[in-house]
Amino acid sequence: MSVAGNGSGAAIEYRNVFKAFDLPVLSGVTLSVEPGEMFALFGPSGTGKSVLLKTTIALVTPDRGDVIVGGESVYFGGRDALERIRRMVGFVFQYAALFDSLTVFENVEIGIPEESLKRMRANEVAHRVSESLELVNLDPSQVLGKLPSELSGGMKKRVGIARAIAGRPEILLWDEPTTGLDPVNTAAIERLITQLSDELKVTSLLVTHDIEGGLEMCDRVAMLEGGRLRFCGLPEDFRASKDPVVNAFTDRKAATAALDTLEIT
Repeated sequence: MSVAGNGSGAAIEYRNVFKAFDLPVLSGVTLSVEPGEMFALFGPSGTGKSVLLKTTIALVTPDRGDVIVGGESVYFGGRDALERIRRMVGFVFQYAALFDSLTVFENVEIGIPEESLKRMRANEVAHRVSESLELVNLDPSQVLGKLPSELSGGMKKRVGIARAIAGRPEILLWDEPTTGLDPVNTAAIERLITQLSDELKVTSLLVTHDIEGGLEMCDRVAMLEGGRLRFCGLPEDFRASKDPVVNAFTDRKAATAALDTLEIT
């Protein structure tokens, strides 16, 4: 996997991205993720990690700046470019975001782009859905007809991941995929993230509060703080950082000492 970070031929490139709601959330973030890379984005709550992730496929529109995915502009490339980009990207939402009134089959089927669905026969769709569930270690025969309310929290997460990979994306965006899970399910989902990134040969951008998990899994990591990029580099450099704000995320004593400097909202 590539660990270069110069933005040349990047899979995803954020260029001077600004976004404010009532208050500034992103204040000029410039960052690139390389093809085939597993990249983790850390930071305090409210510092813009999920907002930045959502700008990748225009779920949130920046006030200024641009995002380049696969060489195409998300915001200045036009509707056709955005549709191509969205077909390239699978998004794993926080808390899975399944549709309560749809079965597992129907929820996963939604992940197949409409253009592809039109070309596929019913048995091909069924095979794709089943294959996607098997990739996340779910037995299709046991879950296809179930509603989300009949699933455990860990199973819902896996169905959400199956939906994200059903369109066979080149890029996977993970928004806090282990939020709300117990330690055993957290470890299982993190193992699955690594497995899928390797097996499907995708680029993965992971937003997470699980610092240790992210450092173990990823080629590079970055940290947002106060809407700005505080760190970007290798996991071992993150661990060894002398920056008190960065160090606070790997050292509980340092975290206590850094409380006055962290911009947490």
